[in-house]
Amino acid sequence: MGQAAVIIAFMPVFLECQRCTACCRWPGQVRLTDDEVARLAAFKGLGEFDFIQRFTRLASDRRGLALMDKPNGECIFLEGDHCTVQPVKPQQCRDFPNLWNFPGAADACRALPRDCDDAEYVRRIADATGRTAPVVAELLARRKSSAAP
Repeated sequence: MGQAAVIIAFMPVFLECQRCTACCRWPGQVRLTDDEVARLAAFKGLGEFDFIQRFTRLASDRRGLALMDKPNGECIFLEGDHCTVQPVKPQQCRDFPNLWNFPGAADACRALPRDCDDAEYVRRIADATGRTAPVVAELLARRKSSAAP
């Protein structure tokens, strides 16, 4: 008897954010680059030094800055169900839930899964994250190669 080959097609799934803010309430840290500090400070109408003093802390590995959390653990910029820095939010936030997520994210996050072809996936991820289409296409290619049997 011959062996049957099983071919598993990789169909990208875009997770369409519903702005439920579950990710903003999850424990962890949001690391900041120097450019993100500058953008956030300008958006808040502050100098970078003042922004750093008011809204950041040393990252847990002591290799840079992260956003402070409120005492209840949620993001310092979350007010109710609204991100007060949405137009300039850090890349780490933009990338969630499509380019990274946390254990239990599927249970907490209300993003809607959307099956799509490769081109639509690249377009949607680029739009959602602000990354360029070639960068997203490379990320998709890496995911496909790691998912191959």
